[in-house]
Amino acid sequence: MSRSLKLYIAGLVILSAGALGVTSFAFLQDPEYPLGLRPDIAPLLFPLDPELDVLAGLAFWTLVTLLASSMPVRMPRGTLVSVSTAPIIAALALGGPVAAGWVAALGSTEVREVRGRVPWYGTLFNHAGIALPAILGGLAAEFVRGDTEDLAATLVSTSIGATIFFLTNVLATAIVVSLRTGQQFRVVAVGDLKGFGVNLLALAPLAWLMAQIYQMEGGWWATLLFALPLYTTRVAHHRFVEMREMFTQTIGALAEAVDKRDPFTSKHSQRVKQIAVDIGKEMSVNEAELEALEWGGLLHDVGKIGVPDNVLLKQERLTREERMIMNAHPVLGAQIIAPVTKLAPELPIIRHHHEWYNGSGYPDRLIGDEIPKLARILHVADAFEAMTAARPYRMTPLTAEQALAELRKFAGIQFDPAVVDAFVKTTWAEGVHDPARMPEPRPIPLIAQAASRMPQASAPRE
Repeated sequence: MSRSLKLYIAGLVILSAGALGVTSFAFLQDPEYPLGLRPDIAPLLFPLDPELDVLAGLAFWTLVTLLASSMPVRMPRGTLVSVSTAPIIAALALGGPVAAGWVAALGSTEVREVRGRVPWYGTLFNHAGIALPAILGGLAAEFVRGDTEDLAATLVSTSIGATIFFLTNVLATAIVVSLRTGQQFRVVAVGDLKGFGVNLLALAPLAWLMAQIYQMEGGWWATLLFALPLYTTRVAHHRFVEMREMFTQTIGALAEAVDKRDPFTSKHSQRVKQIAVDIGKEMSVNEAELEALEWGGLLHDVGKIGVPDNVLLKQERLTREERMIMNAHPVLGAQIIAPVTKLAPELPIIRHHHEWYNGSGYPDRLIGDEIPKLARILHVADAFEAMTAARPYRMTPLTAEQALAELRKFAGIQFDPAVVDAFVKTTWAEGVHDPARMPEPRPIPLIAQAASRMPQASAPRE
């Protein structure tokens, strides 16, 4: 565990414990809050003992939260999501910030923590990362609500508290995932947020309704009927992850089928995808672009399914006619993928990943920034992987240092210099000697004009 991650977890735990202690002490001073809890949380099982009654309510919502926390769903970028948000928000609406803090801290215990599958520091973070947002959300809801019991006012205050709770929880979780995995914070936060954000925010009115039912006479048992919509929400999260994973696996299987036509290119698309994604992260592309790089990287060579074996596997230099057949694979790949509307963002990557920065590439001879950014990223990833792997026409692959030297040599000609600069910062170039950069970028328009009048320049074959 990195030093920054240790400091972050330690700071969050201290801040969470301090917030819970200070808030509890402050509300204990108010005689209208038995044990520091708003009396609405009491289930009226012990009408003669208000303190015992609010403790019973606290225990009830902690138990419900424990059950809701038992089946978390891991989102694509690594964050864990459970429907325990709803009972925590309900406790927030009924008992105030102190109740929300204790219910979140105790109720967020998971089975895997009890079984020792989570390291101690991970357990501390899991509880602190949800308790502190719950306290902050509770304080906000308490401030907005005031002393009113109006239904509309309680709905508004609950929604505001839920929003603050939700956003601060996402912030805390995204930071720790970013520090632990090396992913950019924005990628983690935005990536998983769009997958479950709307669903979780929709739990706020459901939690408010749970709180209203709970306050009716004998309503505590009726609140348990909300287990069905909570479970349905959990299933929706799981289906989202499952469908995305199945889609990715199907694309991967298709890419692998294409790669296996040539024994030298097995796993080529998988490696190109990973290199492209790593470059994209260095260039701070957004979440949608990162996903496009992932799927576009897997599918960039799907058009080779239409290239005959005598051309694809030829060890000698290709003839002009054979080169034309080979160079048609980006267009054919885009045509194959075009009917899949979900893959529309990947079409420019597939069609243009062999365009040259100086305009002498194919199929459309685009130049410079005319080439889609993601296609420029994939071009560098594709070229590096091809140069560092054995091919029928070159049995001895280049070393990483030799391949990087080629990328630098052709930066501004074949490759976007900014993409090459980003590639050098990835782990794929870690420890590799980086040759001196060219002092002056070559004038792209002149080269493009010259290239249009001369034969196609030689590029790394795949």
